[in-house]
Amino acid sequence: MNKRTTDIVAYLTWIGLVMAFAVGDRNGSRFHLNQALVIWLGFTVCGLLSKVLFAGWIIGIAGSLFCSLCWFIGFINAIQGVEREVPLLGQIHLI
Repeated sequence: MNKRTTDIVAYLTWIGLVMAFAVGDRNGSRFHLNQALVIWLGFTVCGLLSKVLFAGWIIGIAGSLFCSLCWFIGFINAIQGVEREVPLLGQIHLI
């Protein structure tokens, strides 16, 4: 996959992220791979907190809405071919 396709596929699902990492342009798409990973981990953490904490449904809803907004911003940036960090989550670098 070329860089742009890899960037877009990384945001689609966990499976898309794994596919983009496995067969995509890892070096060129490092920025979007990292952002997509952090966003999907954010979704997962919000889901776990909503099940574990007493008032977790509030955190789950607020966190999921925030992660959805970040996902949308990152996905649009990947489509446009720009590398802009998403709010708060974009500052975390795992890859």
